[in-house]
Amino acid sequence: MHTLLKVLGYARHLWPYYVGIIIFSVLMSLTALAAPFIIKDATDLVVAAIQTGNPDISGAIWLAVALFVADVLNTLFTNWGGYLGDVMSAKLKKQLSERYYTHLLKLPQSYYDKELTGTIINRLNRTIFEVTQFMNMFANNFFQMFLTMILTVIIVLTYSWELALLLIILYPLFMWLTALTSKKWQKWQNEKNLQTDIASGRFAEVISQIRVVKSFIQENLEFRHFERRFQHTIDITHKQSRYWHNMDITRRFALNAIFFAMFAYLFVKTAEGRFTVGEMVLLLQLINMMRFPIFNMSFIIEGIQKAISGSRDYFKVMELEPAVADKDHAPALEVSEGRVEYHEVDFGYNEHDQVLKRISFAVEPGEKVALVGESGEGKTTLTSLLLRLYDVNNGTITIDGTSVDEVRQTSLRENIAVVFQEPALFSGTIRENIAYAKPHATDDDIEKAAKAANAFDFIAKLENGFDTEIGERGLKLSGGQKQRIAIARAILKNAPILLLDEATSSLDSRAEKQVQEALDRLMKGRTTLIIAHRLSTIAHVDRIVTLKHGEIDEVGTPKQLAKTGGIYAQLLELQMGSSEQAKAKLRDYEIAT
Repeated sequence: MHTLLKVLGYARHLWPYYVGIIIFSVLMSLTALAAPFIIKDATDLVVAAIQTGNPDISGAIWLAVALFVADVLNTLFTNWGGYLGDVMSAKLKKQLSERYYTHLLKLPQSYYDKELTGTIINRLNRTIFEVTQFMNMFANNFFQMFLTMILTVIIVLTYSWELALLLIILYPLFMWLTALTSKKWQKWQNEKNLQTDIASGRFAEVISQIRVVKSFIQENLEFRHFERRFQHTIDITHKQSRYWHNMDITRRFALNAIFFAMFAYLFVKTAEGRFTVGEMVLLLQLINMMRFPIFNMSFIIEGIQKAISGSRDYFKVMELEPAVADKDHAPALEVSEGRVEYHEVDFGYNEHDQVLKRISFAVEPGEKVALVGESGEGKTTLTSLLLRLYDVNNGTITIDGTSVDEVRQTSLRENIAVVFQEPALFSGTIRENIAYAKPHATDDDIEKAAKAANAFDFIAKLENGFDTEIGERGLKLSGGQKQRIAIARAILKNAPILLLDEATSSLDSRAEKQVQEALDRLMKGRTTLIIAHRLSTIAHVDRIVTLKHGEIDEVGTPKQLAKTGGIYAQLLELQMGSSEQAKAKLRDYEIAT
């Protein structure tokens, strides 16, 4: 229950709803308990009338009216309390979802490197659904039921301490028998949650790449993966449910025996004259009111356990500390020139995987520097470190002499524009995607950026122009069109530093020409770090940095490195060759032929 209390602590601002629910729960319990007392009085009145032959018609009518009023009030209080419970649950879901989402946005890139997108999404949906569903049930039913049970025991105690004692024994007995099953049940439930999260993660991945699945005719393979995970949850459920319900039979037998003792005691004592018929009817109703919640406690306990299991998954994520965090009172980065320097930088994604070793070079203001090296040599990692998606293990990265880990991450990234090799677009309109860099940009600014990116002409030909919906990840656009929108977004950002994962290698010659022209405009006057994929691009940069085995091999101008016999010179030589071996070697360096 500790984790559920933490959930309530997360939503402390909902206290007016908690108070309202408590008040209505008390009123529901009182009106529910009023009915047995009214029926008791009515029973005694009828018995007296039969015995004396003098019926009290007025009293009988007033008792019927009182029962009617109690029922009406109980209906009103139940629904008003239910309304508060529903709204509280919806607000709690919003609060937990927002906190989860906010925290996810703060977690480092390394977290997402290890988790499937669909798994993250399913964990959010599953855990928050289970927690809020329980809280709704608790607010609308369980709390009122629990309060009614306490009041019932107190009332029965005023008539018979023996019956009250038997009622009191019910709860610890039931909870002890339930606790015996809980640990094993939770273990199975955690395994089911894991299998469901993995299946849902793969499901989201497949849907997002459905073209690949269809083109390789792997629909059946993916379905079998999906089906196998859920079949495993069914296999677990067989064991889990069988165990739970077998134990529930034991619990119910124990409760049945105690209820038998209470009924037998009550009937015998009434026959002996200790209780009137009305009192017997009252106590029978009160005991029967206890039967329903106790016998349904198994389902309530199951809901509690699911909520606890779900909330553990929730807090497991919430308790992760962002590996990349701003220092206290970190200032904003102010870029005056745009000089970027890497000094003795070491980095590895884990202690056994050293990607970069003693990397030192500088990019002067307005200079274009290309990174060249085989796949996996750390080219993309260098740009990720500049954006501070990861922190260096050793060394420093500075912008105009200020270390990137000394300033606020938001201000750092405000001064860096990025164009990825694969254009990262969102579902929505072209306007929204260009304005993603500056959400409050004017239409005029957006159009200017589109023109500079050679995108305006094709956008203008679309039926809805800038308001054209592009589909998920821009699927309705060609590769060249998507890249030009991504470039327009970077142009609109107008940052002094540019990271360019060159994106022309997979385009046809006409699209490549248009994209390259846009990139040339984008790079003009900006400090640019390029992950190059074409030798023609490398030939026009100011300097080249080649990487080998995670270290810098050479630094120099294209003209200088063409004569050294190093990596760049080898690439030039390979480009002249037409053999498959030469082409394969170029592909190792991610250079398009």
